[in-house]
Amino acid sequence: MIKWAGRVLAIIGGGHLALGLLFSRASFGDWLSLRLWGHWRDDTPAVHDFWGNPAGFGLPLLLVGLLVLWMDRRGLTPPAFLAWTMLVWAVACAVIAEPTPAPLLVAAAILLLCGIRRAATHTTPAPEHKPTPELNGL
Repeated sequence: MIKWAGRVLAIIGGGHLALGLLFSRASFGDWLSLRLWGHWRDDTPAVHDFWGNPAGFGLPLLLVGLLVLWMDRRGLTPPAFLAWTMLVWAVACAVIAEPTPAPLLVAAAILLLCGIRRAATHTTPAPEHKPTPELNGL
């Protein structure tokens, strides 16, 4: 479950970033010539494209998905706060703006929560370390 959650998060983040950059390529000139300096609050297509794409949620979402996959490959369980935060954020996005892939983010967050809970029930606590008695004189 954790692996699938990481995959979904990475695919949605990477897809958002790739498609967003593809659709906003007309603004690259403004970005690269630093025309947004001092104008980042203006209502222009270049500003909207910038905040919606390279400064948007695509790259962080891709990184979170890759981090979840990285942790899963190493047998590490992601923290539950990550899944809960993702769930609250995804539900807010799904309620505010549709149609978007936000319901897929909700599903990924639920998968992540279930995987984290499953991992917690399948792990056995480490045995307590008991010092061995010293063998005096042997």
